[in-house]
Amino acid sequence: MADGSDSPKEACGVFGVRDPHQPAAHLTYLGLFALQHRGQESAGIAVSDGTKIMIDKDMGLVSAIFDEFRLQALPGTMAIGHTRYATTGASAWANAQPVARQAGEVFFALGHNGNLVNTAELAAGRTDADLGSDSDVVAALLAESLTGAAGGDLIAALSAVLPRLQGAYSLVVMDEARLIGARDPHGFRPLFLGRCDTGGWVLASETPALDVVGARVVREVDPGEIVVIDDEGVHSFQFAAPQRRALCSFEFVYIARPDGKLAGVGVHAARRRMGRALARQAPVEADMVMPIPDSSIPGAQGYAAESGIEYGDGLIKNRYIGRTFIAPTQKLRDNAVRIKFNAIDDNVAGKRLVVVEDSIVRATTLRATMRLLRDAGAAEIHLRVLSAPYRWSCFYGLDTSDRSRLVAATMSVEQIREHLGADSLAYLDLDAMLTAISPEPGGFCTACMTGDYPVPIPAALLG
Repeated sequence: MADGSDSPKEACGVFGVRDPHQPAAHLTYLGLFALQHRGQESAGIAVSDGTKIMIDKDMGLVSAIFDEFRLQALPGTMAIGHTRYATTGASAWANAQPVARQAGEVFFALGHNGNLVNTAELAAGRTDADLGSDSDVVAALLAESLTGAAGGDLIAALSAVLPRLQGAYSLVVMDEARLIGARDPHGFRPLFLGRCDTGGWVLASETPALDVVGARVVREVDPGEIVVIDDEGVHSFQFAAPQRRALCSFEFVYIARPDGKLAGVGVHAARRRMGRALARQAPVEADMVMPIPDSSIPGAQGYAAESGIEYGDGLIKNRYIGRTFIAPTQKLRDNAVRIKFNAIDDNVAGKRLVVVEDSIVRATTLRATMRLLRDAGAAEIHLRVLSAPYRWSCFYGLDTSDRSRLVAATMSVEQIREHLGADSLAYLDLDAMLTAISPEPGGFCTACMTGDYPVPIPAALLG
């Protein structure tokens, strides 16, 4: 999926570490760097030295916020971190995470990946001035429980509050002494437990964040599970019975890093299998198979391998352009795709191209990319999409709640083809996509493609 207005903005990334032998802030910085693709609006780190928690967070990329000076100012051997893209709450410093609360004698910090669907219900009647996001609501409920029935016990507060939450959440939480992870009963968003060679423990949204800090994967945190890491090691219990498992299938299509694993499945291999399946389903005579960088590269490789058509590069992506950039004139803003992509004319001119894309959500940038390839002299463009049509809003962590902006919700496949200016267009069938991800049936959320929501969506959100 080309970067820009086409893309659903990613679910956030969370990281946590408790290791008495290593500086937690530095490890968390590295972990967040590995999770930067999951959220590029803000980032933050909360660190405990055993007696107090210190928090530093700001708007922007991890590398732009934190330097050696700021990391040295966060001493301690336990920390949590967060990279954010706003799905509930404005993109503003006040909504950057981790969020923190003082509740009686307990001070805690929290990072949240996912999105709740009952935030309005949970916040009803509250007068808190700082409930800017669903994560703030969770923190407020925990603080209320701590000063009430939980009697200052953070684990008891979590056990009381988490069953009230509906939707997607993978959480990292800490007080001065303990690191805690929790995952919703459906397991919408991933969360992994890892072990360092030094004996420390790590929690992370994706396995590459464990790799980068030298931790090995122990296991995934189970849906409906809380893990507590303290001086005695890891303690685990279920706060809710696991429900119909619903790991987001779009993690495999677009969100997750290709060098990671989810549910025991390598993401890169799954995307290659999608490409192979697409080549069998929608063959075409062509001269070259090319991806739209970056997440569709493995799928294009799979399509080429299965079809026997040469794989090549038709577009170069500017690696130094982030999610947003400043264009000084309207003409340059209208031509933004050329700032991020440029065609390799010698590879494109006169060629019949199979252009592989991971998904089509809003199609604005993709349409401009098709024009870019036409201008470079492409003779034919056969667009192949590695997922089923994205027709329904996501309420579990992606910013696609406005269904009117989803091109497949308002156009047929033929109308989309005409709109994009492609010679042919084919999507991978949903069953083939799911089989390519895993041969074991079930266990994935496909709501954005089917409208089948594992957790019911309130009518007010559906509009």
